[in-house]
Amino acid sequence: MDTLAVARRFDLTDAHWERLEPLLPVPSLPGRPPLWSKRQLIDGIRWRVRTGAPWRDMPAEYGSWAAAYGLFRRWQRSGAWQRILILLQALADAAGRITWDVSVDSTIARAHQHAAGARKRGICRPNRRAGSPLSPTTTRWAARAAGGRRNCT
Repeated sequence: MDTLAVARRFDLTDAHWERLEPLLPVPSLPGRPPLWSKRQLIDGIRWRVRTGAPWRDMPAEYGSWAAAYGLFRRWQRSGAWQRILILLQALADAAGRITWDVSVDSTIARAHQHAAGARKRGICRPNRRAGSPLSPTTTRWAARAAGGRRNCT
């Protein structure tokens, strides 16, 4: 097990890495040895996902941004991230660290701000020209005087 000094607050600890490392995909083809460890690259990927910063702004202690992005995309295409998540959830569930209770409360559902004040069907309002100096009371009186004509749809 290679121990890496935790450089930042949200980096993987040694205990987390011991749980995660056996779940990672093993490369099928031998090739050139990597310049950066998987732990560095995964910490870099986690940093990028957490901050939302561009890949090119990834700190240098996590390795090359291009290597981290390449690893992220390869595992995304192969479904490795999904498999890792499922395995981690199964391990946590077996240890009793996950509660699967779901609570749905619809009292916080609100209409969009543009939904306020929309014209509703069946409510007839007299038309008046834009910039008319008449108040709403005067407009109602004028509509009655004109024979009750209202423009309703």
